[in-house]
Amino acid sequence: MIANLLNRWFPVDQIDRNAEPREQWLERTLAGIPPGARILDAGAGELSKRKYCAHLDYVSQDFGRYDGTGDRRGLQTGTWQQADLDIVSDIARIPEPDAAFDAVLCVEVLEHVPDPIAALRELHRLLRPEGTLVLTAPFSAFTHFAPYFFHTGFSEYWYRFHLEALGMEIVELTPNGNFPAYLTQELRRFPDMAQRYAGLRLSLLERLASRVVESALLRIQKVDSTSHQFACFGWHVLARKRVS
Repeated sequence: MIANLLNRWFPVDQIDRNAEPREQWLERTLAGIPPGARILDAGAGELSKRKYCAHLDYVSQDFGRYDGTGDRRGLQTGTWQQADLDIVSDIARIPEPDAAFDAVLCVEVLEHVPDPIAALRELHRLLRPEGTLVLTAPFSAFTHFAPYFFHTGFSEYWYRFHLEALGMEIVELTPNGNFPAYLTQELRRFPDMAQRYAGLRLSLLERLASRVVESALLRIQKVDSTSHQFACFGWHVLARKRVS
């Protein structure tokens, strides 16, 4: 009853503010890659992006060691199915020849790699000249898939510096979300965190206050056009390998 009253007084949308815009961007971007192109999904996990690659020659790769429970700290998935992987290897040492792929896809992976720069070098090696790199990673992340979690996130400037140093031309660098959207996501996570780590349930007044703040954040983020410069969920990156 309390939840119904809160929803009635302070209605909010139920959009997953992190994943949905990213999925839309990936679907649109991958649809633009010419049919028949050979694409590597590096760090493919459970191959959730294969559905966007039906028109492509899709090859999946992952290190294949995460099992869904990890060390039971932070956020875990519970289960993890990787029986259909094409390549099981270190992302920095993928057993394919130079220039083996027309495109490389790497989605929300770099935070789980001990040396993300070495991973970028390997993805660059595997791309043919003028090949396409489709890349996303969080700008700010909390512990998940531990113990395979090594970096809290990647900024616009990280991509610009390291991709350009490798000889990649950045075609698109688009923010996913903004500061109010990020705060909304974490505010929605707060009741579960309070229960999980402190064993406490929020009072009615606390839940009401949280909903009031969330309503304000939702209103602000609709007209906010620049706070992604301060914080966002992450960056959508499209880059092209320059001809030597």
